[in-house]
Amino acid sequence: MTVRLDAVDWKILDELQRDGRMTNVELSRRVGISAPPCLRRVRALEDDGIIQGYRALLDEKRLGYDLMAFAMVHLISQAETDLAAFQERIDQWPLVRTAWMLSGDVDFMMLCVAPDLRTFQNFVLEITATPNVRNVKTALTLKQVKNAPAVPLEAGLPRL
Repeated sequence: MTVRLDAVDWKILDELQRDGRMTNVELSRRVGISAPPCLRRVRALEDDGIIQGYRALLDEKRLGYDLMAFAMVHLISQAETDLAAFQERIDQWPLVRTAWMLSGDVDFMMLCVAPDLRTFQNFVLEITATPNVRNVKTALTLKQVKNAPAVPLEAGLPRL
């Protein structure tokens, strides 16, 4: 469901995506309104689920996770209970950074990090041994060419 946002809301979202740590006073200055209504708007955007949270973006390589790979999982059964059970299992795997349920030949695609190839290979064996898994295909990444965690708001920003 799309929520109606005005130009100030779009500016707030744009600024918070750029720097989620700024103070409300700084945010209100950047979007051109006073601090109290700015804070009310931010809280409304949070309550509506548009702003889902705030977090630090970490460099996995500097923290010792030198390997990044995709694991594509094909399940034996796509019954709702089997899909839900696999989703719950994904939540328990710390090496999985993000995961998607897909249509087509692959049921789930997971972006994984690991400190080394041996750790990732052991993780793939664990995935393969999970109930209802038919097979797992993997692809090691060579180089990340884009990492844009922000939503492209430019397309939705009202032109002022």
